Amino acid sequence: MRRLALFLVFCTFAVSASAQTKKILLQSDEAALLKELQSASPKATIVPVTDKNVMQEIGDADAFIGSITPEEVRAGKKLQWVQVMSAGVEGVLHLAASHDLRDSNIVLTNNQIVQGPEIADHAMAMLLMLTRHLYTFYDHKKQELWEPPRPYPGVELNGRTAVIIGVGGIGTQIAFRAWAHGMSVIGVDPEDMPYMPIIKQVVKPDQLDGVLPEADVVFISAPHTSLSHKMMGARQFELMKKDSYFVAVSRGGIYDMNALVKALETKRLAGAGVDVTDPEPLPTGHPLWKFKNVIITPHIAGRSDKDRARMVGTVKQNIARFVEGKPLINVVDKQKGY
Repeated sequence: MRRLALFLVFCTFAVSASAQTKKILLQSDEAALLKELQSASPKATIVPVTDKNVMQEIGDADAFIGSITPEEVRAGKKLQWVQVMSAGVEGVLHLAASHDLRDSNIVLTNNQIVQGPEIADHAMAMLLMLTRHLYTFYDHKKQELWEPPRPYPGVELNGRTAVIIGVGGIGTQIAFRAWAHGMSVIGVDPEDMPYMPIIKQVVKPDQLDGVLPEADVVFISAPHTSLSHKMMGARQFELMKKDSYFVAVSRGGIYDMNALVKALETKRLAGAGVDVTDPEPLPTGHPLWKFKNVIITPHIAGRSDKDRARMVGTVKQNIARFVEGKPLINVVDKQKGY
């Protein structure tokens, strides 16, 4: 009898534990990633999906990791949580039919802040390559040419002003790096920011035009939303100082490409660095390619030898928290888009 009672208790526990297991779809067929995420919790069943089988699996799924489509949202009747691997969420919120996710009770999380160190390093590397005219010497090296320009046109950052559009996880780290180079930092952000000694002033986006004339460099590190779309247009580039710099490392839709090209053609700007463009990829033959004083990289600012571990680590934390019913980290305000 005692053995039977113990067996019944065990069965009850097993059924209870099984009922708590969460089915989480992973939009990837990478075996190593699947194994790592599965280790986050024994109560999570991670199911890899592709375009071929996702609709068969999503009906009873509790969560989804990846770039979910509106059709998948509608089919996922039990979905409670969607995790995107990137910091930007416009791919799942800004589609014409994506109101299903935005207006649902599904919690959306992202990888904000996680890629901050890499992207901030990249932004400063672009600025330094421009201000130190390293692009000139890169061309000289290919020709095995030792030809120092006289006078050398290097620009000292100490005492200059950086305007950073978007002072979130990435923008704050750009601010630290700019400040460390002796720059005065002005932030532009819709949110009320805590006081940080490294940032002289933070203004709202509707005050952008008022601070642009102070900028020796403008950094774009804001998320792409309906409110930030093309906020750096022709008028804004005209307001920038003559011989100032422009660096974009978040999303290409935040600045007007034609206006940037014009600012370079008219020599309003001394140079630009863009890791993000609109359109993207930047097409062959696009006029931006022709400028020697423009650094173009293919949307890789967030990549490094350490970013993947942090990105996967954030997702693992959220898996563990999700199955335990705890609040998730990096929750996105779906109405604001960040």
